[in-house]
Amino acid sequence: MAGDLSVPERMRILHVLNHTQRLNGNVHAAIDLACAQARLGHSVTLCSGGGSFDDLLRAHRIDVVRVDQRRRPLTILRAAFALDRHIRSADIVHAHMMTSALLAWPGCLLRGVSLVTTVHNAFERSAIAMGVGRRVIAVSAAVGRSMAQRGISVRRLRVVLNGTIGSPRVDLEPGQPSAAPRATPIPPAVETSTGRTADIPGSTGPRLLFIGGLHPRKGVTDLLVAFERVHAVDSRSRLTLVGEGPYEAAYREQAARMTCASAVTFAGGQSDPRPFLAAADVFVLPSLADPAPLVLSEARAAGCAVVATAVDGIPELLENGRAGILVPPSDPARLGHALLSLIKDPSELALWRRRSQYNIEHLGIDRVVRETLAVYAECLRPIVRRPPLAPVAQGRTRTAAGEWRD
Repeated sequence: MAGDLSVPERMRILHVLNHTQRLNGNVHAAIDLACAQARLGHSVTLCSGGGSFDDLLRAHRIDVVRVDQRRRPLTILRAAFALDRHIRSADIVHAHMMTSALLAWPGCLLRGVSLVTTVHNAFERSAIAMGVGRRVIAVSAAVGRSMAQRGISVRRLRVVLNGTIGSPRVDLEPGQPSAAPRATPIPPAVETSTGRTADIPGSTGPRLLFIGGLHPRKGVTDLLVAFERVHAVDSRSRLTLVGEGPYEAAYREQAARMTCASAVTFAGGQSDPRPFLAAADVFVLPSLADPAPLVLSEARAAGCAVVATAVDGIPELLENGRAGILVPPSDPARLGHALLSLIKDPSELALWRRRSQYNIEHLGIDRVVRETLAVYAECLRPIVRRPPLAPVAQGRTRTAAGEWRD
C-alpha cells in the first residue's frame, strides 16, 4: 500500500503540463496540487507553455518555467531538451497531459528519475499514452478500471480521487483562508465558505445552476429539456448555465425555442464560480461522461443540493448517492423528476443540502496531496542497480523505470 511508505519531508517535484490557462479541469487539479505541495515545504517547479495561473504559482514560491509544448517538430525537440535540464535536478516528475508525459519520458529514462502521470480524462483515446509513467494516477476508481481495461497494469495504477476543497486557487492570498462566509442563508448544520452571491435575474423562486463546458459530453441538451418540464410546474424557477464551449450557440438556440426561454441565463465562462454557487439552491450536472469533475466538490462545499448523473466518477464524488441525488444519463424525464422533488418540497431541498455535507472532508485538497505524496514515495524506494562489472550471466534485466530485476 502506498500509504504505508514514509514520505520524505522535502522533495524536489517537477510538474509538467501543456499550459496553465483557467477554465480547464486538468489544469485546475494540477495547480491545486502544486500549490498545496509548496505549502508543505516541498521544492516545486512547474514547466508549461504558460497561462493565467502563473502569477498564482509564483505567489506560492513555485518556480515557473515556460516551455513551449506545441506539437511542431522543432518545438517538440526544443521542449524535450529544455525539460531535461530540469528533470536532472528533480526527485519526481509528474506529468498531467499526454504531450507533457511523452516529452518528459525520455529525460526521465535517461536520468533515472521516476515519472508519475495522472489520467484526468480516460475517454480520450490518447489517455493510454499516460501509461509511460512508473506510477499512473487515476482521478477516480472508474478511471482506474477504464485504464486497466485498456492495458495499463494494475500494479502501476493508483487511485487518488479528485478533491478541491481548500484549493489555493480560491485563496485571497497564499496562506489565507478562502473567502468569506456564504451570504445567502442555508439550512442549519450546513457550513460553507464560498463568498459573495451572484445576481440571478428574476431569482425569486428556486435557482438551478449548471457549471461546465458547453459540449455534448456534459448533457446540456438533456438539462434544457428537463428544465422546461420543471418550469411548467413552477414558473418561478430559474436556470443559470456557467461555462463556454463550441456548442454554446446551439444551446442558446435550443433555449430560445423553449416556452421558458426568459428563465434561462447563459452567464459565460467564469474564473470564480463561487458567487453563482452561493446563489444556487440546486446544482445540476447531467453529464454523459465525466471522470471526476472538480465542480462537484465546489458545489457541495457551497451547500447546494446536488442532482447528477450516475456516470464514471460522479457517484464516488457523491458518496454513491448519500451526498447527492443520482439519476441515469440521457434521461431528461428522470432528471426533471428529481429536480421537481426538491423544488416542490422545501423540506426535501433542505434535507439534500444538509446531505451534501456528508463526509465532505474527503474532498479536501489536503487528502489529495497526502495520497499523491504517498504515490511518489513508492517511486523513491531504493533502486537496485547492477554492480560494477557484474557479469551478464547473472540474468538480471533493467526495466523501463530504471530498476534491475532478477
